[in-house]
Amino acid sequence: MTHTSPDPEPERSTGLEPGGSVPPGETPPAESSMPEAGPQETHNPPKGWAKAPLTLILVLVVLVAAFFLAYGIALIV
Repeated sequence: MTHTSPDPEPERSTGLEPGGSVPPGETPPAESSMPEAGPQETHNPPKGWAKAPLTLILVLVVLVAAFFLAYGIALIV
């Protein structure tokens, strides 16, 4: 793979002062895109929740609900 610099070449870019600065009122050169940027391969992450974390959360919710139900019954009796 060959790498090309995304920076403009000052000697070939119009509107640049020595040192690469832009004079007042001049539009700076547009940035070029790097072909090497971004992911090299597409990766499709799995969608949705895994079974183990979802089951653990549901068990925890049921236990908390059962605790409050038992606590409420104990207050009434």
